[in-house]
Amino acid sequence: MNTPNRPPTIADVARQAGVSIATVSRVLNGSTPVVGETAERVQEAIRALKYVPRTAARVLASRRTNTIGLLLPEISDAFFSPMLRGIEAAAREAGFDLLIHVTGEPSSASRAHPPLGEHNTDGLLIFTDSLEADEIERLHMLGLPLVLMHQSVAGYEIPTITIENKDGAFRIVDHLIKVHGRRRIVYLRGPERHEDSLWRERGYCEALEANGLPVDEELIRVGAFDRQTAEAAVGEMIARGVDFDAVFSGDDESALGVFTALQAAGRRIPDDVAVVGFDDVPFAPFLAPALTTVRAPIEQVGREAVRQLVRLIRGEQAEALTLLPTEVIVRNSCGCK
Repeated sequence: MNTPNRPPTIADVARQAGVSIATVSRVLNGSTPVVGETAERVQEAIRALKYVPRTAARVLASRRTNTIGLLLPEISDAFFSPMLRGIEAAAREAGFDLLIHVTGEPSSASRAHPPLGEHNTDGLLIFTDSLEADEIERLHMLGLPLVLMHQSVAGYEIPTITIENKDGAFRIVDHLIKVHGRRRIVYLRGPERHEDSLWRERGYCEALEANGLPVDEELIRVGAFDRQTAEAAVGEMIARGVDFDAVFSGDDESALGVFTALQAAGRRIPDDVAVVGFDDVPFAPFLAPALTTVRAPIEQVGREAVRQLVRLIRGEQAEALTLLPTEVIVRNSCGCK
């Protein structure tokens, strides 16, 4: 039995799960399949005891590759370019090579078993929605240094790098209400369970409530951080006669779809409908009208993620949560001149 005076051992895990030490070892290293129910009992025991395989961590540390791995679900829009620039520059400055793998759709096998991991990297940067939680837990328990970007995993002390989503969303919606008198403001959500989107929605709701406006579920739609999805969502609202005088797009990519839908319907921006976004990607100032948005420190997120990962690789303490500030960038699409 584990006592307060010593850390739990693999034998403690085996005893609590009712299996052999060899079975626990197979679950940890993933080398041989273990029956699902048995593997789950082992994982539950690991979580309950907060067991970390110290010997595995030492073995990993002795097999340095001088390589950092980056897992992404996709590289498809303007958001990723500055983030990759920051990651590549910081990795190079720290003396590490960079390997990138795109895991693809949620059903993709590489989300559960990616080609990057303990065998070919010294640590991993994991962008939101690019790896299954079970695999993140396995790698963490194995002792591989991990840093999460724009996501968190409950129950595990894995450093997270993200931005002030709620504060930025609150301030831009508050601007629409106080400066421009908008009252029927649409929010276009990002992908389901996306933490950035959830915090931005919370900021949106709090801004409405702070100004005495109701949160109307009819005005909250899915934009999925995607141009076509956002265009379809706004077009459908117009076709149904939903009344709105502003749109807060979950990101700048979906704001492009909002522009297209409004212009196709003969709605003037910002006279009829104000439009604001989030991220301040490179194309935002060049839209007509120029897009008012929340500037996210995208490149800095990449740099900071590498900095924290390198600290872990070198056996140093990393920050549990790094929350980088955002800034409202006022242009013309909200109604400002």
